[in-house]
Amino acid sequence: MENRMTKSGLSFENFNTNVEGKAISLCVLTNKAGAEVVVTNYGAKIVSLLVPDKAGKLTDVVLGHASIEDYLTSGEPTFGATCGRYANRIAKGRFVLDGVVYDQLAINNGPNSLHGGLRGFHFRVWDMNQVNEHTVSLRYVAADGEEGYPGELTVDLTYELTESNEVVLSYHAVTTKPTVLNLTNHSYFNLSGEGDRYIGDHVLTICADAYLPTDETAIPYGPKEKVNGTPMDFRTPHEIGERIDENFQQLIYGKGYDHCYVLNKTGKELALAARCRSPKTGIVMETYTTEPGVQLYTANWLNESIIGKNGHPYPERCSFCLETQHFPDSPNKPEYPTTVLRPGETFDSQTIYKFLAE
Repeated sequence: MENRMTKSGLSFENFNTNVEGKAISLCVLTNKAGAEVVVTNYGAKIVSLLVPDKAGKLTDVVLGHASIEDYLTSGEPTFGATCGRYANRIAKGRFVLDGVVYDQLAINNGPNSLHGGLRGFHFRVWDMNQVNEHTVSLRYVAADGEEGYPGELTVDLTYELTESNEVVLSYHAVTTKPTVLNLTNHSYFNLSGEGDRYIGDHVLTICADAYLPTDETAIPYGPKEKVNGTPMDFRTPHEIGERIDENFQQLIYGKGYDHCYVLNKTGKELALAARCRSPKTGIVMETYTTEPGVQLYTANWLNESIIGKNGHPYPERCSFCLETQHFPDSPNKPEYPTTVLRPGETFDSQTIYKFLAE
């Protein structure tokens, strides 16, 4: 039988396997512009994302691996992934909900719990159904008590590639018990193309007057701080690398940017969060979200030993993440927008990554 390949060069055969007795596969989304999004149900991950550059050349703008085996052994398990039950960090793996102490979360990032624990949603096999050539739906049901979190949680996620080169991520979730929930997509982007070694020349704007400063373990103190007068200020366009090595304590803690920005929006309306452009390809990515925050991460902890698609090494700062989400450690910060989900309520969230070239 002939081995099918995606336009981005991925082999279906390299993803047709089983993990823990569940079938893994690829799903390909296309549009008339020639764009392509490839998704796997292992971690509900975006494996490749082809969009046209200023010359019309299709360019893969996300980091990832060429096989499930590579994902299972990767030095960075969140490439393209859906992170939960609680994306980002919870201090000391502990929170209190309705007077009940939950202190069995995995400590997997310094003294804190990160991205849902040892086997967060990015390690799980989701049920996947291709709706049409533009849309795929995925579902994961997290058991009550999984990774220390209360309530059976059912998460539905759809990826849609529109004719306008938008990748639309829509999340819906319900629970059987009061729980906390924070979902994000953790794609690592390089708008010059996957394999390009540095995103310092990318020009970034973030629609935020404030950010959440953190301690040395990346947990926010609590109060937000103004970006004005600091290298955290992206209200006007700046190259990502322009100030990343300044003698500024927040950048020293994270070896670069790894901070949640408080977006200039109210409520749950869909609004522009950020805009980023590669001067090499002219590819622009606009990020829209209903979430209150976006985490800017500049891949400070990647290294040359991580080999991705096409044999490309992924060194530090070879990519950036714009993780739309609620704020880190919200279950322990009552002043933050709540991440509590209760039975009878629904969690609904949407993020759009829109691509154009100029």
